[in-house]
Amino acid sequence: MESQRSFLIIGLAFVSFMLWQQWQEDYGPQPVQPIEAQQTTPVSQGVPSFDDSQSQQDVPTGNSVPAAVPSNQAANTNRIIEVKTDTLDLRIDLLGGDVISADLVKFPVEQGSEEPYSLLRSGNGLYVAQSGLTGPQGPDGSASGRPVYSAQSTFYEMKGDTLEVPLTWKNNDGLTVTKTFTFTKNHYDVDVSYTINNQTDMTANVQQYGQLKQVIDAEDDGNMFMPTYRGAAYSTEDDKYSKYSFDSIADDDLKETTPAGWVGMLEHYFVSAWVPSQDEVNTLYTRNQADRYAVIGVLPPADSIAAGETKTIGMKLYMGPKDQESLAELARGLDLTVDYGILWWISQSLFALLTFLHSLVNNWGMAIILITVIVKGAMYWLTKKQYESMARMRNLAPKMQQLKDRFGDDRQKMSQAMMELYRKEKVNPMGGCLPLLLQMPIFLALYWVLMESVELRHADFVFWITDLSVKDPYFVLPILTGLSMYLLQKLQPTTITDPMQQKIMQFMPVAMSVFFLWFPAGLVLYWLVSNVITLVQAKMIYASMEKRGINSK
Repeated sequence: MESQRSFLIIGLAFVSFMLWQQWQEDYGPQPVQPIEAQQTTPVSQGVPSFDDSQSQQDVPTGNSVPAAVPSNQAANTNRIIEVKTDTLDLRIDLLGGDVISADLVKFPVEQGSEEPYSLLRSGNGLYVAQSGLTGPQGPDGSASGRPVYSAQSTFYEMKGDTLEVPLTWKNNDGLTVTKTFTFTKNHYDVDVSYTINNQTDMTANVQQYGQLKQVIDAEDDGNMFMPTYRGAAYSTEDDKYSKYSFDSIADDDLKETTPAGWVGMLEHYFVSAWVPSQDEVNTLYTRNQADRYAVIGVLPPADSIAAGETKTIGMKLYMGPKDQESLAELARGLDLTVDYGILWWISQSLFALLTFLHSLVNNWGMAIILITVIVKGAMYWLTKKQYESMARMRNLAPKMQQLKDRFGDDRQKMSQAMMELYRKEKVNPMGGCLPLLLQMPIFLALYWVLMESVELRHADFVFWITDLSVKDPYFVLPILTGLSMYLLQKLQPTTITDPMQQKIMQFMPVAMSVFFLWFPAGLVLYWLVSNVITLVQAKMIYASMEKRGINSK
């Protein structure tokens, strides 16, 4: 197999994959555009229903219960409280106690900007985290709408290692619910607990829920060359990680009952997730509201609080970067939201190596160079076999031409003669292809590591490369990569005589350079270093072959 043809096949396959990804987004099934009127969906089998009549917040409705008695906070028109920690800047609506805004203070929108990245947000791009207590005595199950909690302050700021933000609700019959958000220093997961104090004369039956709600026409942050996923995901006992796209939510409601599990909303680099108790059997669900909003949520088992008793229940809410170590500690499979695809088991090992190298050099660009050197070095024996096999095949070219002249159009005799020639010369016609196929999973896995790792977002390298997660602003790396491909092509001898094929091969480095213009600098750096190493390896292999009397020209 000709080396040039191998590169052509790889390049065309790669570009075709990217084009197919973009076609799916541009021309595949699309969600219905937002509409002005919104309808209330009735409660179904214990899952909260949705109504945006109050500040665009879902209003679970349920069985008739004593009406909630608004506290003095209800008279205050300012329902929003602000919470500041070392990692999060939140807005919580006292109506329902929902998180309606979450800014990640350590992750600016753009490098050098003071504006933090907004993961959760209200307004036109609605994306909120909702939670509450439904059921017969649950405040969110009231026919009068969602509860209005009271708070001791409208502003909370973390001063120590933890911060508690308690919200209180009570009714006329003696049922008091304290919804507490507990924040921990340097953490993006928040404990959301409910302390139910039942001083009524009857058992209180409640069921907590947590759900994430987002407009289904939210803009994706991917493109043809960097396909990324924005949508919902969940985990069950049988499947540690499953995507559930906005289109899937629009087409069919999810309802899964599973031990443990979690639900989340994903986007490039960041994730929000509700993680219930991993020791209980939970119900996971989705809802499509008025063809405008996608909702994914979780219902833990119902709880009963006897008269005169107090009970505390709760779950965790994660709002932050796709940090694999932190996510893995929260729940099984939550770290898989860093989506490496079917090669995740290779990618995770490569990411661990990349992280280790970064700890040594403290520069992600240098870590990329080192991991490329290590990977190419480890696969040198495959590269050597590939080049030696191609050289032997080229040396057989005159004999192959003699067979063609001898047998002409008799394909059967021609095939038999070729197989006999391969056997006699001890040449494997697939010898140049097989090593290449064995290397591809490694390179693809490393590609996804570099694309998905939030650690590379706004990561500085050297000189003009101040962010490895975006394209080279001056296109220096893409041009150097195209040049390296050209040199590699010239270094490899060819038997191609057809002028058209020769022109195609000459154009290949130019075409790939154009594609590289939009690639993140980290990926182009990896490709450039890989090409340079291949050039060095090819020189070494050819020199070794010449010493052994094998013609490589």
